[in-house]
Amino acid sequence: MRTLAALVFPGFQTLDYFGPMEMLGDPTYEIDVITVAAGANPVPSRHGQRIVPDITMSERTEYDLLFIPGGDSALEECVAPDFLQWIRDVSANAERVMAVCTGTIVLGMTGLLDGKRATTNKMDFTSTVHLAPKVQWVKQARWVEDGKFFTSSGVSAGTDMALGALANLYGEEKAEKTALECEYSWHRDPNVDPFARLAGLV
Repeated sequence: MRTLAALVFPGFQTLDYFGPMEMLGDPTYEIDVITVAAGANPVPSRHGQRIVPDITMSERTEYDLLFIPGGDSALEECVAPDFLQWIRDVSANAERVMAVCTGTIVLGMTGLLDGKRATTNKMDFTSTVHLAPKVQWVKQARWVEDGKFFTSSGVSAGTDMALGALANLYGEEKAEKTALECEYSWHRDPNVDPFARLAGLV
C-alpha cells in the first residue's frame, strides 16, 4: 500500500484533480489517496464543488507519492514560504512527485525542478515560466518525466501524465487496463502536444 498526498487549495482546477484521481485511485494499485489542505475546512474548486480534506499540511509530511493540481489561483494560494516548504519536505522522501498545469509552476518555485525538464499549461506558458527560471521548460510536451518528477500541460493532460506515472510504477499493461476500464483514450506519447502550436510556442 502506497500513500498519496493529493493537495487541494481554494480554486483548484476540477479536472486537474479528479481526472488523475480517477486513475491513481484505482483499487488495483492499492494507493491510499489522502486529500491534504492548508486547513481543515472544505475546500472549493474553481467550479464551486467543495472537497473535505482528510488531513492538514501541518499534520504530516511522510507520503510515498505527491500530487499537485493547478488552477488560476495556485500562484496566489500556494506560494507562501510554509506552503513551498511543505512541498519540499514531502518531495524529499516521495517516490514520485506529480504536478499539473500551474501546479508545475508552484513545484518549480520550490527549487526542486532546478536543472530538470518540466512542462506546464501552454496557454499560460509565457506568462508563468519566468517564476521558476532555473527549470528547463519544455515548450512542446503533453507531459514530461525527469527522474521522480512527472509534470504535465493543462487540465486534461494531467490524466495522461497520471497514467504515465502508473505505467512507470506498475507497468504499462496495468495502466492501459485502467484507461480501458474508464473508457479513456490514453495519449501515451508525451511528445504529442498540438496545443503548443496553437499557443504559438513552436
